Amino acid sequence: MQHRLAILDDYQDVAHGFADWAALEAEGVTVMTFREPFASPEALVSALADTTVVVAMRERTAFPREVFEKLPALQLLVTTGMANAAIDVAAATEQGITVCGTPGSPAAAPELTWALLLALARNLTPEENSLRAGSWQTTVGFELSGKTLGIVGLGKIGRRIAGYAKAFGMEVLAWSRNLTAEAAAEAGARLVDKAELFRLSDVVTVHLRLSERSENTVGEEELRLLGPEGVLVNTARGPLVNQDALLRALSEGWIRGAALDVFDQEPLQAGHPLLTAPNTVLSPHLGYVTRESYRQFYGGAFEDVTAWLAGSPIRTITA
Repeated sequence: MQHRLAILDDYQDVAHGFADWAALEAEGVTVMTFREPFASPEALVSALADTTVVVAMRERTAFPREVFEKLPALQLLVTTGMANAAIDVAAATEQGITVCGTPGSPAAAPELTWALLLALARNLTPEENSLRAGSWQTTVGFELSGKTLGIVGLGKIGRRIAGYAKAFGMEVLAWSRNLTAEAAAEAGARLVDKAELFRLSDVVTVHLRLSERSENTVGEEELRLLGPEGVLVNTARGPLVNQDALLRALSEGWIRGAALDVFDQEPLQAGHPLLTAPNTVLSPHLGYVTRESYRQFYGGAFEDVTAWLAGSPIRTITA
């Protein structure tokens, strides 16, 4: 059978540099790359009408049940990483579609988290802009040493962040629904309840997986508890933080500032209110955008496809 493979949302046109997709083409597989996001589910369905294999980059494109039902040719969907909240895995399984994942880099997102926090603490964005405009030392930053860091979600990323915080001389608090005091202590953190974490922390960083239960974990109550000297960092998923509450917190001074790599809708559109919100450091979801991470993602996706073509799927994901 002839296969058509679509690599989606390759914004930077780099997928072919991190895996040997040409080797599949030599075997008769037609490989297509899409750089731009699809404007609608209808546009997605139209573009993939005869496609049998899809490689999706994180949650850039959603695959709900209604999309799967309109793609009868689709047989394999590969997502980078081993979890993707934008894919209805149960619906895919019902349609007979195999879903596979890939390895990822454990360091990429934590390192960006700390970069954004440092940039916000030392006002690097406004200082660079003023320096280029001819000014010199226009703001006064703050140090992390001696401050308290609150981590919402102490998984693989959160535990790395706890280690960074300890290296910078910070006290570390942690909270998530199922976190135990023993697990927190093993990571160098102290378990507290959510309200206490926001009340006691100078900086709160969010590292939960997005789900119906975790959406809006951070809202008005939490931001007001964080207080006018507090900083919020979100490199996990945009909807974990209530966007309207965050915009008010920034404009009305409930918090000192926010460092954000993720947003409710991505790519962030021109004119979005966060682009002009005060006291922010923003990046375009760069948490996993490293050479090391892309080698894992695209290299793993290539392995998934070749294994599936050989009749032995690997790293399958089930509901």
